[in-house]
Amino acid sequence: MMSKKFILANALALMALGGCAVGPDYVRPTTIADADMPQSFKENWKTAQPQDQTIPVQWWTLFNDPNLNTLIEQVATSNLSLAQAEANYRSALALVDNAKAAYFPSLTGEVSRTRARSFEAPTTTVNSVGVTASWEVDLWGGVRRAVEVQDNTALASYANVQAIRLSMQSQLAQSYFQLRVLDAQKELLDRTVEEYKRSLKLTENQYKVGIVATDSVLLAETQLKSTEAQALDVGVLRGQYEHAIATLIGKPASSFSIAAIPVGQTAYMPDMPDVPVAVPSTLLERRPDVAAAERSVAAANAQIGVTKAAFFPDLTLGASGGYQSSTLAKWLTLPNRVWSVGPSLAATLFDGGAKSAQHTQAIAAYDASVASYRLTVLTAFQNVEDNLSALRILKDEYVVQNAASLAAHKALEVTMNQYKAGTVNYLNVVTAQTTALSNERAELTITNSRLVATVQLIAALGGGWHGLDQATLQSPKPQTVANN
Repeated sequence: MMSKKFILANALALMALGGCAVGPDYVRPTTIADADMPQSFKENWKTAQPQDQTIPVQWWTLFNDPNLNTLIEQVATSNLSLAQAEANYRSALALVDNAKAAYFPSLTGEVSRTRARSFEAPTTTVNSVGVTASWEVDLWGGVRRAVEVQDNTALASYANVQAIRLSMQSQLAQSYFQLRVLDAQKELLDRTVEEYKRSLKLTENQYKVGIVATDSVLLAETQLKSTEAQALDVGVLRGQYEHAIATLIGKPASSFSIAAIPVGQTAYMPDMPDVPVAVPSTLLERRPDVAAAERSVAAANAQIGVTKAAFFPDLTLGASGGYQSSTLAKWLTLPNRVWSVGPSLAATLFDGGAKSAQHTQAIAAYDASVASYRLTVLTAFQNVEDNLSALRILKDEYVVQNAASLAAHKALEVTMNQYKAGTVNYLNVVTAQTTALSNERAELTITNSRLVATVQLIAALGGGWHGLDQATLQSPKPQTVANN
């Protein structure tokens, strides 16, 4: 009886010793942004005050485009890159459970019947049945550090799911806007072709009555055919963007299409939202790629503890019990009962420096993850500043370009009247028409750039974050992602 109490007391003492964990406790590394945190972005973009201007979780609804809403909502259920990321996250959760299993003893059962014979003894038969239990005491915290590694890896994987979801949504929105701008360009070119046909007809009539020479007719015909070719060329890029959208929502490009603008109708353009900008500290907490990078640092830090614990001896508590007999008749009886119990201590005496190398590698991996985290933070600021400056400049450029388009159309109207009156030749008309078309296409290009920069800014700010509390943002709890 005393021996059992002695064993129990020693086991409890060893469990108490297991409360320590070797290796450094995690502290979030500082970044350049932390050391000199700006209170606002360099572009001095206004911070929105009205509640209705905060970016919602479904940020794409800001553009007020039902077709875009329908397409982006399919990303969550059909995008294959996202499905792969979610599967990786479920795998990471399973690895967490696998690491936690080391907290508990392992229990195995065995039933066997063996026959043996030696040269000096007759053949013997041994029937045995038993249960063996073993438990490796987490004396140095190696198991806890291993669990910490997998916990943080799972958190990084969860953040990666969010980052990929946002990236796929952003790519789809940009492709959709570029497609719609191409529709607007096609509508502009088709309308211009009709105008050029009327100009060609007018020039041919003037040629017939001897008012203009043959070169005017040829110029009008050349300009018409060139514009028709431009209208056809738009279809090449439109098809590519349409195919890209199909892939993003998990559909074959051959069976997916987005209706073009019918001939004679004005191309529909999405709204240009006034996007508010969060402060940099909020950005650091809410961007999923920043969160993933920071959790990877925490995992690398815990891995140092795992490799350090490997230097110390392993303590295993083992016990077994069962029955053993040479005959089946008296196999499971009290006299045939066998048992054993006792601890074992094992340590590596020489491994050629393998454990030391693993520890050094873990420290280097941690340093690399810290550098990656800091670079991710700096890149986040760069992304926001890039798109803020782009939106500011493009807004001013659009105002100027719009004025240029209006002036070009007025110049074209004047030139056409002069041509009809016979005061200028057709070369002046061609120049005026080319200038007007070029300016209108430039205006559409700027519109496309503004829409794309708006989407990129939203992605740079972490996308939809409205309603998340501070605690959730700093340490998101792993949860099962729906297997769509």
